[in-house]
Amino acid sequence: MTYRVGYIVGSLSSKSINRVLATALVRLAPEDLEFVEIPIADLPLYSPDFDSDYPPVARALKEAIAGVQALLFVTPEYNRSIPGALKNAIDWASRPWGQNSFDHVPAAVIGATPGQLGTALAQQSLRGVLSYCNARQMTSPEAYITFKQDVFSEDGEVRDESTREFLTTFMTEFRDHIARVLTVLPRD
Repeated sequence: MTYRVGYIVGSLSSKSINRVLATALVRLAPEDLEFVEIPIADLPLYSPDFDSDYPPVARALKEAIAGVQALLFVTPEYNRSIPGALKNAIDWASRPWGQNSFDHVPAAVIGATPGQLGTALAQQSLRGVLSYCNARQMTSPEAYITFKQDVFSEDGEVRDESTREFLTTFMTEFRDHIARVLTVLPRD
C-alpha cells in the first residue's frame, strides 16, 4: 500500500535549510510513501472573524490536509519556539471549532538548525500544539538535526553516511507509524 504524506516546511525563507532537509527526507523515504508539499506562505493571519467564510487559501490548506493520510512537519526554531507562520497555519487548519483538520492524523516532527541544540525546543512546542489538536504523533526516534553545509548539498543530497542512515531510519519508522495509526484510525 502507498501512503500519501503531506509535508509542511515551517520556514518561509527562500534559503531555508529546513526545505533542504525536507527534500532529503523525501529522497530517503521508503518507496511506499508519496509526498506532496502543503504550502503555508500565502495564508493571512488567522482570526475567528473568518470562521464563517474562510478565504480560498485557507480552504486550500484544509483540503490539502484532508487529501493526505499523514503529515510531516519540518521546522526551524525561532526564539526557542516554532515560527509564527507555522503556528498560523496550524491555527487555520484546526479551526473553526469542530472542524480540526489534524484530528487523528499520523504526524512526525523534525527540524534543522545550524546550532547544536537542533530544534529541540521548537519541536517540544510544536508537539504540545499538535497534541492539543489530537494528531497521532510519532514519538521516537526524535530528530534534532544540526545542519552543516558539508553534510547536506543544496539539492537535498545527504553526504554524510551516518546522517543518511539516521534519516533513513527516521523515515522508515515514520512509515511504520503511519501504518499502525491508520490500521486503528483509517482516514477516508
